[in-house]
Amino acid sequence: MGAGLFSSFMTGTWLEASIVAVAAGAVGFFVVVRGAAFAAHAIPQGAFTGAAGAALVGVNTLAGVGVFSFLAATAIARWGRRARRDVVTALILVGLLGLGSLFLSMSLEYSAQTFSLLFGEPLAVGTGELLPTGAIAAACLALIVAMYRRLMLTSVAPELAAARGVNPENVETWFLLSVGAATTLALPVVGALLVFSLMIGPPSAARFIARRPAAAVAVSVALALVTVWVAIAAAFYSGWPLGFFVGVLGVVWYLLGRLVHARTGDARSTGDARSTGDARSTGDARSPAPQGPAAGAALRKALAPPGISS
Repeated sequence: MGAGLFSSFMTGTWLEASIVAVAAGAVGFFVVVRGAAFAAHAIPQGAFTGAAGAALVGVNTLAGVGVFSFLAATAIARWGRRARRDVVTALILVGLLGLGSLFLSMSLEYSAQTFSLLFGEPLAVGTGELLPTGAIAAACLALIVAMYRRLMLTSVAPELAAARGVNPENVETWFLLSVGAATTLALPVVGALLVFSLMIGPPSAARFIARRPAAAVAVSVALALVTVWVAIAAAFYSGWPLGFFVGVLGVVWYLLGRLVHARTGDARSTGDARSTGDARSTGDARSPAPQGPAAGAALRKALAPPGISS
């Protein structure tokens, strides 16, 4: 049984899923920190529509996924500037779902195609698909690395970012494009309905576990890798959809992350209270308020989500 799981025909599955997990874990951290979970849910529907359209006209599915992910991300970024972001995202979501259902209704392989696009078909991934997948993942990660500081600054202190000359709208556009790229990678593996679970579950747990953003990104990637590896093995032996295991593990990671944060948070609160009491007893509490860079660091720390200190 174990030999079949690691046989040559599974090589593409393991490598593809690992590439997807690294990209989704890195991008997903900023999805969680920026509160962009709804957009991360809507963009895969654009990818789903693109895949359905590509299958209908007989072109490469990855091309259709990439084009429609790009269109969905661009539309949310541009139209969301002039109206409520959630309303614009919802309208794009329903429009893409309607178009996708039309494409699928015109397909001759409706049932099989629908299941594959919605829930993924990881065991059918071939090694020939690794090159384009790796290229997209590399571009996605390069974008995140290049914009890391601006992403963090606009996430936790947008006013400070604007004061420093960072354009939040441009950062948001490039960030949503990175979400589209991660979606393009993940859809063939876990499907449109559960793409966002891979970008939400592990990062949300990492946000509670790690104290610093860089460490949280690393934890998010590690949890995403464990998620897809465990899900592949479980799907291989059970015959159940891989997306099911990805979704369940995402919830498990989140609950474990909250538990760890609750335990460590109580310990940190106790330690901070004791330190504050000692400082007051020695007169340190009369120290002047932080100025300059220290004030900016204090502001970012105050605005950071639970479990994250920049």
